[in-house]
Amino acid sequence: MKLTRERLAGLRQIYRDELLERTIPFWLRHGIDCEHGGMLTGLARDGTVIDTDKALWLQGRAVWMFSTLCNTIRRDDAWLEAARSCIGFIRAHGRGPGGKLYFQVTREGAPLRMRRYFFSECFAAMGAAAYAKASGEHCAAEETLGYFSRYIEGMIMPDGVAPKVDAETRPSQGLAAQMMLIVIAQEVRAALGDVAVAGETCSSWVDRAVETIARDFYKPEHGALLETVAPDGSVIDHFDGRTLNPGHAIECAWFILREAKERGGDTRLRQLGLAILDCMWARGWDAEHGGLFSFTDLRELPVQEYTAEMKFWWPHNEAEIATLLAWQLTREPKYAEWFERVRAWSRRVFADPEFGEWFGYAHRDGAIATRLKGNMWKGPFHVPRMMHRCGQIVDELLSETAKTQ
Repeated sequence: MKLTRERLAGLRQIYRDELLERTIPFWLRHGIDCEHGGMLTGLARDGTVIDTDKALWLQGRAVWMFSTLCNTIRRDDAWLEAARSCIGFIRAHGRGPGGKLYFQVTREGAPLRMRRYFFSECFAAMGAAAYAKASGEHCAAEETLGYFSRYIEGMIMPDGVAPKVDAETRPSQGLAAQMMLIVIAQEVRAALGDVAVAGETCSSWVDRAVETIARDFYKPEHGALLETVAPDGSVIDHFDGRTLNPGHAIECAWFILREAKERGGDTRLRQLGLAILDCMWARGWDAEHGGLFSFTDLRELPVQEYTAEMKFWWPHNEAEIATLLAWQLTREPKYAEWFERVRAWSRRVFADPEFGEWFGYAHRDGAIATRLKGNMWKGPFHVPRMMHRCGQIVDELLSETAKTQ
Protein backbone atom coordinates (compact mmCIF):
# COMPACT_ATOMS: atom_id res chain seq x y z
CA MET A 1 0.00 0.00 0.00
CA LYS A 2 1.07 3.57 -0.62
CA LEU A 3 -0.46 6.98 -0.15
CA THR A 4 -1.10 8.32 -3.63
CA ARG A 5 -1.05 12.00 -4.51
CA GLU A 6 -4.83 11.87 -4.88
CA ARG A 7 -5.19 10.35 -1.41
CA LEU A 8 -2.85 12.94 0.08
CA ALA A 9 -4.79 15.78 -1.54
CA GLY A 10 -7.97 14.41 0.02
CA LEU A 11 -6.30 14.05 3.40
CA ARG A 12 -5.12 17.66 3.31
CA GLN A 13 -8.70 18.89 3.05
CA ILE A 14 -9.95 16.38 5.62
CA TYR A 15 -7.38 17.43 8.22
CA ARG A 16 -8.05 21.10 7.60
CA ASP A 17 -11.79 20.64 7.99
CA GLU A 18 -11.41 18.46 11.09
CA LEU A 19 -9.09 20.95 12.73
CA LEU A 20 -10.52 24.31 11.76
CA GLU A 21 -14.21 23.51 11.34
CA ARG A 22 -14.98 20.88 14.00
CA THR A 23 -12.29 20.77 16.69
CA ILE A 24 -10.83 24.21 17.38
CA PRO A 25 -14.28 25.90 17.14
CA PHE A 26 -15.59 23.46 19.76
CA TRP A 27 -13.04 24.67 22.30
CA LEU A 28 -13.38 28.34 21.39
CA ARG A 29 -17.17 28.11 21.71
CA HIS A 30 -17.39 26.14 24.94
CA GLY A 31 -14.02 26.20 26.71
CA ILE A 32 -12.92 29.82 27.02
CA ASP A 33 -13.70 31.23 30.47
CA CYS A 34 -14.62 34.80 29.67
CA GLU A 35 -15.14 35.64 33.35
CA HIS A 36 -12.00 34.30 35.05
CA GLY A 37 -9.69 33.57 32.15
CA GLY A 38 -8.18 30.31 31.04
CA MET A 39 -9.76 27.19 29.61
CA LEU A 40 -12.64 25.15 31.02
CA THR A 41 -12.18 21.50 30.05
CA GLY A 42 -14.86 19.67 32.05
CA LEU A 43 -17.27 19.49 29.12
CA ALA A 44 -20.16 17.20 28.15
CA ARG A 45 -20.72 15.96 24.62
CA ASP A 46 -22.40 19.16 23.41
CA GLY A 47 -19.94 21.42 25.21
CA THR A 48 -22.03 22.01 28.33
CA VAL A 49 -19.74 22.84 31.26
CA ILE A 50 -20.13 20.12 33.89
CA ASP A 51 -17.08 20.90 36.01
CA THR A 52 -15.23 24.19 36.43
CA ASP A 53 -11.93 23.13 38.04
CA LYS A 54 -8.88 23.79 35.88
CA ALA A 55 -5.81 21.67 35.32
CA LEU A 56 -2.71 23.84 34.90
CA TRP A 57 -1.07 21.42 32.48
CA LEU A 58 -4.09 21.75 30.19
CA GLN A 59 -3.80 25.54 30.34
CA GLY A 60 -0.21 25.23 29.10
CA ARG A 61 -1.26 22.80 26.39
CA ALA A 62 -3.96 25.21 25.24
CA VAL A 63 -1.46 28.08 25.09
CA TRP A 64 0.79 25.92 22.91
CA MET A 65 -2.01 24.77 20.61
CA PHE A 66 -3.56 28.16 19.90
CA SER A 67 -0.18 29.88 19.61
CA THR A 68 1.08 27.19 17.24
CA LEU A 69 -1.92 27.71 14.99
CA CYS A 70 -1.03 31.41 14.86
CA ASN A 71 2.60 30.60 14.10
CA THR A 72 1.96 28.05 11.37
CA ILE A 73 -1.43 28.68 9.74
CA ARG A 74 -2.34 32.34 10.14
CA ARG A 75 -2.42 35.06 12.76
CA ASP A 76 -6.00 34.82 13.99
CA ASP A 77 -7.22 37.20 16.70
CA ALA A 78 -9.46 34.57 18.31
CA TRP A 79 -6.63 32.05 18.54
CA LEU A 80 -4.18 34.57 19.93
CA GLU A 81 -6.72 35.80 22.47
CA ALA A 82 -7.37 32.21 23.60
CA ALA A 83 -3.64 31.69 24.10
CA ARG A 84 -3.37 35.03 25.93
CA SER A 85 -6.25 34.12 28.25
CA CYS A 86 -4.68 30.79 29.19
CA ILE A 87 -1.14 32.09 29.75
CA GLY A 88 -2.62 34.96 31.73
CA PHE A 89 -4.41 32.48 33.98
CA ILE A 90 -1.16 30.57 34.56
CA ARG A 91 0.62 33.81 35.41
CA ALA A 92 -2.09 34.93 37.82
CA HIS A 93 -2.90 31.66 39.57
CA GLY A 94 -0.44 28.92 38.63
CA ARG A 95 2.43 29.36 41.05
CA GLY A 96 2.39 27.83 44.48
CA PRO A 97 4.85 28.21 47.37
CA GLY A 98 8.40 28.21 46.06
CA GLY A 99 7.23 28.90 42.52
CA LYS A 100 6.17 25.36 41.60
CA LEU A 101 3.06 25.22 39.43
CA TYR A 102 -0.10 23.65 40.77
CA PHE A 103 -1.72 20.74 38.99
CA GLN A 104 -5.34 21.68 39.73
CA VAL A 105 -7.06 24.88 40.84
CA THR A 106 -10.64 26.14 41.07
CA ARG A 107 -12.29 28.13 38.31
CA GLU A 108 -11.24 31.33 40.05
CA GLY A 109 -7.68 30.06 40.56
CA ALA A 110 -7.69 28.98 44.22
CA PRO A 111 -5.27 26.05 44.76
CA LEU A 112 -6.63 22.52 44.95
CA ARG A 113 -3.82 20.10 44.17
CA MET A 114 -0.04 20.19 43.92
CA ARG A 115 1.61 17.12 42.40
CA ARG A 116 5.23 16.09 42.92
CA TYR A 117 5.77 15.93 39.15
CA PHE A 118 6.73 18.91 36.99
CA PHE A 119 4.46 18.25 34.02
CA SER A 120 2.63 21.53 34.57
CA GLU A 121 6.01 23.21 34.02
CA CYS A 122 6.60 21.00 30.97
CA PHE A 123 3.55 22.28 29.12
CA ALA A 124 3.90 25.81 30.45
CA ALA A 125 7.36 25.89 28.84
CA MET A 126 6.04 24.64 25.51
CA GLY A 127 3.13 27.05 25.64
CA ALA A 128 5.16 30.09 26.65
CA ALA A 129 7.68 29.42 23.87
CA ALA A 130 5.02 29.24 21.17
CA TYR A 131 3.22 32.26 22.65
CA ALA A 132 6.44 34.30 22.70
CA LYS A 133 6.79 33.72 18.97
CA ALA A 134 3.11 34.40 18.24
CA SER A 135 2.78 37.52 20.40
CA GLY A 136 6.29 38.96 20.38
CA GLU A 137 6.22 39.22 24.18
CA HIS A 138 9.79 39.11 25.46
CA CYS A 139 8.62 38.18 28.95
CA ALA A 140 7.07 34.97 27.58
CA ALA A 141 10.48 33.93 26.25
CA GLU A 142 11.96 34.53 29.69
CA GLU A 143 9.15 32.52 31.28
CA THR A 144 9.90 29.68 28.86
CA LEU A 145 13.47 29.36 30.08
CA GLY A 146 12.33 29.49 33.69
CA TYR A 147 9.74 26.73 33.26
CA PHE A 148 12.14 24.60 31.25
CA SER A 149 14.83 24.98 33.91
CA ARG A 150 12.39 23.98 36.64
CA TYR A 151 11.38 20.93 34.64
CA ILE A 152 15.01 19.86 34.26
CA GLU A 153 15.72 20.45 37.93
CA GLY A 154 12.62 18.55 39.02
CA MET A 155 12.41 15.68 36.55
CA ILE A 156 15.89 15.09 35.13
CA MET A 157 18.45 15.92 37.81
CA PRO A 158 19.35 13.20 40.36
CA ASP A 159 17.98 15.17 43.32
CA GLY A 160 14.76 16.17 41.57
CA VAL A 161 11.27 14.81 42.13
CA ALA A 162 10.80 12.46 45.07
CA PRO A 163 10.38 8.83 43.93
CA LYS A 164 6.97 7.17 43.98
CA VAL A 165 8.30 4.22 45.98
CA ASP A 166 11.10 3.94 48.53
CA ALA A 167 14.29 4.48 46.57
CA GLU A 168 16.29 2.41 49.03
CA THR A 169 14.05 -0.62 48.55
CA ARG A 170 13.34 -0.42 44.82
CA PRO A 171 15.04 2.44 42.96
CA SER A 172 13.69 3.18 39.49
CA GLN A 173 13.48 5.70 36.67
CA GLY A 174 10.62 6.53 34.33
CA LEU A 175 10.34 6.99 30.57
CA ALA A 176 7.94 9.94 30.75
CA ALA A 177 10.52 12.40 32.08
CA GLN A 178 12.93 11.62 29.22
CA MET A 179 10.47 11.57 26.33
CA MET A 180 8.88 14.83 27.46
CA LEU A 181 12.35 16.38 27.66
CA ILE A 182 12.66 15.68 23.92
CA VAL A 183 9.44 17.44 22.96
CA ILE A 184 9.95 20.44 25.27
CA ALA A 185 13.40 20.99 23.78
CA GLN A 186 12.03 20.59 20.24
CA GLU A 187 9.22 23.09 20.79
CA VAL A 188 11.41 25.64 22.55
CA ARG A 189 14.00 25.33 19.77
CA ALA A 190 11.31 25.74 17.09
CA ALA A 191 10.03 28.95 18.67
CA LEU A 192 13.15 30.56 20.16
CA GLY A 193 16.09 28.90 18.43
CA ASP A 194 18.62 26.49 19.91
CA VAL A 195 18.88 28.41 23.17
CA ALA A 196 20.79 27.26 26.23
CA VAL A 197 18.83 26.08 29.25
CA ALA A 198 20.49 24.92 32.46
CA GLY A 199 23.86 25.04 30.73
CA GLU A 200 23.01 23.03 27.60
CA THR A 201 21.36 23.77 24.28
CA CYS A 202 17.95 22.39 23.37
CA SER A 203 19.58 20.04 20.87
CA SER A 204 21.94 18.79 23.55
CA TRP A 205 19.01 18.01 25.86
CA VAL A 206 17.39 16.05 23.04
CA ASP A 207 20.61 14.07 22.60
CA ARG A 208 20.78 13.30 26.31
CA ALA A 209 17.19 12.12 26.47
CA VAL A 210 17.47 9.95 23.35
CA GLU A 211 20.67 8.37 24.68
CA THR A 212 18.95 7.51 27.98
CA ILE A 213 15.91 6.04 26.22
CA ALA A 214 18.04 3.93 23.87
CA ARG A 215 20.34 2.73 26.64
CA ASP A 216 17.91 2.10 29.50
CA PHE A 217 14.32 1.80 28.24
CA TYR A 218 14.40 0.26 24.76
CA LYS A 219 14.82 -3.50 24.98
CA PRO A 220 15.26 -5.02 21.51
CA GLU A 221 15.75 -8.44 23.08
CA HIS A 222 12.20 -8.17 24.49
CA GLY A 223 10.72 -6.20 21.60
CA ALA A 224 9.50 -3.43 23.89
CA LEU A 225 9.98 0.09 25.17
CA LEU A 226 9.59 -0.05 28.95
CA GLU A 227 7.92 2.63 31.05
CA THR A 228 9.79 1.96 34.30
CA VAL A 229 13.23 0.44 34.76
CA ALA A 230 15.92 0.17 37.41
CA PRO A 231 18.59 2.91 37.48
CA ASP A 232 20.90 0.67 35.42
CA GLY A 233 18.15 -0.04 32.90
CA SER A 234 17.43 -3.57 34.05
CA VAL A 235 13.89 -4.96 34.09
CA ILE A 236 11.96 -4.70 37.37
CA ASP A 237 9.95 -7.92 37.35
CA HIS A 238 6.90 -6.60 39.16
CA PHE A 239 3.62 -5.09 37.94
CA ASP A 240 5.02 -1.57 37.50
CA GLY A 241 8.18 -2.73 35.79
CA ARG A 242 6.41 -5.07 33.37
CA THR A 243 3.55 -2.73 32.45
CA LEU A 244 3.84 -1.34 28.91
CA ASN A 245 1.98 1.70 27.58
CA PRO A 246 1.79 1.32 23.77
CA GLY A 247 0.39 4.82 23.17
CA HIS A 248 3.09 6.46 25.25
CA ALA A 249 5.81 4.47 23.53
CA ILE A 250 4.49 5.27 20.05
CA GLU A 251 4.37 8.95 21.00
CA CYS A 252 8.01 8.68 22.04
CA ALA A 253 8.76 7.02 18.68
CA TRP A 254 7.43 9.96 16.67
CA PHE A 255 9.32 12.47 18.82
CA ILE A 256 12.49 10.61 17.86
CA LEU A 257 11.44 10.33 14.19
CA ARG A 258 10.71 14.05 14.15
CA GLU A 259 14.24 14.70 15.38
CA ALA A 260 15.64 12.37 12.73
CA LYS A 261 13.81 14.34 10.04
CA GLU A 262 14.91 17.70 11.43
CA ARG A 263 18.51 16.48 11.36
CA GLY A 264 18.35 15.61 7.67
CA GLY A 265 17.28 11.99 8.06
CA ASP A 266 19.76 11.01 10.80
CA THR A 267 20.12 7.24 10.39
CA ARG A 268 20.56 6.31 14.04
CA LEU A 269 17.56 8.32 15.20
CA ARG A 270 15.47 7.03 12.31
CA GLN A 271 16.29 3.41 13.09
CA LEU A 272 15.55 3.84 16.78
CA GLY A 273 12.22 5.57 16.21
CA LEU A 274 11.09 2.97 13.67
CA ALA A 275 12.16 0.08 15.90
CA ILE A 276 10.14 1.45 18.81
CA LEU A 277 7.11 2.05 16.59
CA ASP A 278 7.30 -1.46 15.12
CA CYS A 279 7.58 -3.35 18.38
CA MET A 280 5.00 -1.32 20.28
CA TRP A 281 2.47 -1.44 17.45
CA ALA A 282 2.85 -5.25 17.56
CA ARG A 283 2.32 -5.27 21.31
CA GLY A 284 -0.46 -2.69 21.39
CA TRP A 285 -2.78 -3.27 18.42
CA ASP A 286 -5.88 -5.34 19.25
CA ALA A 287 -6.08 -7.91 16.44
CA GLU A 288 -9.61 -8.94 17.45
CA HIS A 289 -11.43 -5.63 17.91
CA GLY A 290 -9.02 -3.07 16.49
CA GLY A 291 -7.57 -0.08 18.27
CA LEU A 292 -4.70 0.17 20.73
CA PHE A 293 -4.80 -1.33 24.20
CA SER A 294 -4.10 1.11 27.01
CA PHE A 295 -1.67 -1.25 28.76
CA THR A 296 -0.03 -4.60 28.10
CA ASP A 297 2.48 -6.73 30.00
CA LEU A 298 6.10 -7.35 29.02
CA ARG A 299 5.68 -11.09 29.60
CA GLU A 300 2.09 -11.15 28.31
CA LEU A 301 0.79 -11.72 31.83
CA PRO A 302 -2.43 -10.17 33.16
CA VAL A 303 -2.08 -6.42 33.71
CA GLN A 304 -2.85 -4.76 37.03
CA GLU A 305 -4.49 -1.62 35.56
CA TYR A 306 -8.24 -2.17 35.27
CA THR A 307 -8.35 0.08 32.18
CA ALA A 308 -5.84 -2.11 30.33
CA GLU A 309 -8.29 -3.29 27.67
CA MET A 310 -9.99 0.08 27.26
CA LYS A 311 -9.21 2.24 24.25
CA PHE A 312 -8.30 5.88 24.96
CA TRP A 313 -8.38 8.61 22.34
CA TRP A 314 -4.83 9.91 22.64
CA PRO A 315 -2.81 6.75 21.79
CA HIS A 316 -4.65 6.68 18.46
CA ASN A 317 -3.76 10.33 17.86
CA GLU A 318 -0.09 9.54 18.52
CA ALA A 319 -0.18 6.43 16.33
CA GLU A 320 -1.68 8.40 13.44
CA ILE A 321 1.18 10.89 13.58
CA ALA A 322 3.83 8.20 14.04
CA THR A 323 2.70 5.98 11.17
CA LEU A 324 2.31 8.87 8.72
CA LEU A 325 5.74 10.23 9.67
CA ALA A 326 7.25 6.75 9.36
CA TRP A 327 5.78 6.43 5.86
CA GLN A 328 7.18 9.84 4.91
CA LEU A 329 10.66 8.76 6.02
CA THR A 330 10.63 5.24 4.56
CA ARG A 331 7.78 4.79 2.02
CA GLU A 332 7.37 1.30 3.48
CA PRO A 333 3.86 -0.02 2.63
CA LYS A 334 3.21 -1.32 6.15
CA TYR A 335 3.27 2.20 7.58
CA ALA A 336 0.70 3.42 5.06
CA GLU A 337 -1.48 0.42 5.95
CA TRP A 338 -1.13 1.04 9.71
CA PHE A 339 -1.87 4.73 9.17
CA GLU A 340 -5.09 4.01 7.29
CA ARG A 341 -6.07 1.37 9.84
CA VAL A 342 -5.71 3.59 12.90
CA ARG A 343 -7.33 6.54 11.09
CA ALA A 344 -10.40 4.52 10.17
CA TRP A 345 -10.80 2.84 13.55
CA SER A 346 -10.37 5.97 15.65
CA ARG A 347 -12.79 8.06 13.60
CA ARG A 348 -15.41 5.34 13.65
CA VAL A 349 -15.14 5.12 17.43
CA PHE A 350 -14.18 8.54 18.81
CA ALA A 351 -15.14 11.25 16.30
CA ASP A 352 -18.43 13.07 16.93
CA PRO A 353 -19.81 14.46 13.64
CA GLU A 354 -22.78 16.08 15.40
CA PHE A 355 -21.04 18.29 17.98
CA GLY A 356 -17.40 18.17 16.94
CA GLU A 357 -14.24 17.11 18.77
CA TRP A 358 -13.80 13.49 19.90
CA PHE A 359 -15.00 11.33 22.73
CA GLY A 360 -12.11 10.15 24.88
CA TYR A 361 -12.85 6.71 26.27
CA ALA A 362 -14.13 3.48 24.74
CA HIS A 363 -14.44 -0.14 25.78
CA ARG A 364 -12.41 -2.80 24.06
CA ASP A 365 -15.08 -3.40 21.40
CA GLY A 366 -15.23 0.31 20.54
CA ALA A 367 -18.42 1.15 22.45
CA ILE A 368 -18.11 4.62 24.00
CA ALA A 369 -17.63 4.40 27.77
CA THR A 370 -18.46 8.02 28.62
CA ARG A 371 -19.70 10.93 26.53
CA LEU A 372 -17.35 13.40 28.13
CA LYS A 373 -15.50 15.66 25.73
CA GLY A 374 -13.04 16.95 28.31
CA ASN A 375 -11.82 16.60 31.89
CA MET A 376 -8.59 17.10 33.86
CA TRP A 377 -6.67 15.05 31.25
CA LYS A 378 -8.43 15.76 27.98
CA GLY A 379 -8.42 19.28 26.55
CA PRO A 380 -7.54 21.07 23.29
CA PHE A 381 -4.30 19.21 22.69
CA HIS A 382 -3.97 15.60 21.48
CA VAL A 383 -6.78 15.68 18.92
CA PRO A 384 -5.96 19.07 17.35
CA ARG A 385 -2.21 18.45 17.59
CA MET A 386 -2.68 15.25 15.58
CA MET A 387 -4.75 17.02 12.93
CA HIS A 388 -2.27 19.89 12.72
CA ARG A 389 0.86 17.73 12.68
CA CYS A 390 -0.54 15.25 10.15
CA GLY A 391 -1.72 18.14 8.00
CA GLN A 392 1.82 19.51 7.96
CA ILE A 393 3.25 16.13 6.96
CA VAL A 394 0.68 15.77 4.18
CA ASP A 395 1.60 19.23 2.88
CA GLU A 396 5.27 18.20 2.84
CA LEU A 397 4.46 14.95 1.03
CA LEU A 398 2.44 16.80 -1.59
CA SER A 399 5.31 19.22 -2.09
CA GLU A 400 7.73 16.31 -2.45
CA THR A 401 5.58 14.57 -5.05
CA ALA A 402 5.10 17.83 -7.00
CA LYS A 403 8.86 18.16 -7.39
CA THR A 404 9.14 14.67 -8.90
CA GLN A 405 6.44 15.24 -11.51
